[in-house]
Amino acid sequence: MVGYAFMGAAHSQGWRTVSHVFDLPLRPVLAAVAGRDRSAVHTAAARLGWAAAETDWRALVTRDDVHLVDICTPGDLHAEIAVAALDAGKHVLCEKPLANSVAQAEEMCAAAARARRRGTVAMVGFNYRRIPAVAHARRLIAEGHVGTLRHLRFTYLQDWLVDPGAPLTWRLQREHAGSGALGDLGAHIVDLAQYLSGERITEVSALTETFVRERPQLAVATGGGRGIPSGGLGPVTVDDATLFNGRLASGALASFEATRMATGRKNALRFEINGERGSLAFDLERLNELSFHDHTDPSSRAGFRRVLVTEPDHPYLRAWWPPGHALGYEHTFTHQAHDLIEAIARGTEPEPSFADGLQVQRVLAAVEESARENAALVPVPAPVPAVD
Repeated sequence: MVGYAFMGAAHSQGWRTVSHVFDLPLRPVLAAVAGRDRSAVHTAAARLGWAAAETDWRALVTRDDVHLVDICTPGDLHAEIAVAALDAGKHVLCEKPLANSVAQAEEMCAAAARARRRGTVAMVGFNYRRIPAVAHARRLIAEGHVGTLRHLRFTYLQDWLVDPGAPLTWRLQREHAGSGALGDLGAHIVDLAQYLSGERITEVSALTETFVRERPQLAVATGGGRGIPSGGLGPVTVDDATLFNGRLASGALASFEATRMATGRKNALRFEINGERGSLAFDLERLNELSFHDHTDPSSRAGFRRVLVTEPDHPYLRAWWPPGHALGYEHTFTHQAHDLIEAIARGTEPEPSFADGLQVQRVLAAVEESARENAALVPVPAPVPAVD
């Protein structure tokens, strides 16, 4: 694994627990973690359960005991690490968003296609697909319980940047993060919209804004948005918030809001999907629940019903606890590890693939283009069929 902060800790939790929960054809061994700070990476290796530590990610790519490289770094390093690992014959899991630009994502997809022909796979880490309630929502849509989709509404609201004294971390610098709330939070809800609907977003109209344009610089960053202040201010070069409308290939309409400036909202990812036969609603802060309205019911008993997604026939739940015993955020990473290991063992393409990540990147790029053009309607390029 490359990187050991927030996402590195979450991914490590998934790798540590997956074979204790699921019966798997392969068992992951946590061989080595890489980070630039020798003392910090050795401390992280001991805490997170890794057998060894490296200070250069290139050492992981050349190690004979490493068969999969898990990338948990800022986005500006994703392409270089992923391409090198895939070309070296390593499977790859890469955190979202796939890259900082469409060009980088295309390069990564090309490397994944080359590797796939040699039996090596690559997956992008959109972990919210692995929430049982979200996977169940997709199943209900695919089975026709909602009918033809008409409206989709997605929001992802946080408030950790409301304080103008919050420090200038890498997530606020375009050269490292690519974009702000758009790539950090918007990537998740774009992926969920396309995953749940089974359709791609074809055009968008967007607005973005940066409300705090300068923040305290850090002389030394210590991870998790903390560090030692330098005493000066530096420019914020990404968006604080983004709003956009979109259209799906079928003609269904979708709206999206992503912000890190929504006072009082800590991790509020929500969606509602309306179709001709019914509707679904979900709130990450109540992640074991799915609301479902069956519009074919007579009006005397119509209305949203609360579905507690903890039954053995719900996605992923057969491996866990008796019905009614809730799961949490960390379990999504265990499910992610399970799905990737199964794909490697079967020799199948994992989902979401790098091609799925590229499609999200194309939507994000269209959103930024639209915002630059005062909310002009911008088409999202269609995927180009792969050629062997």
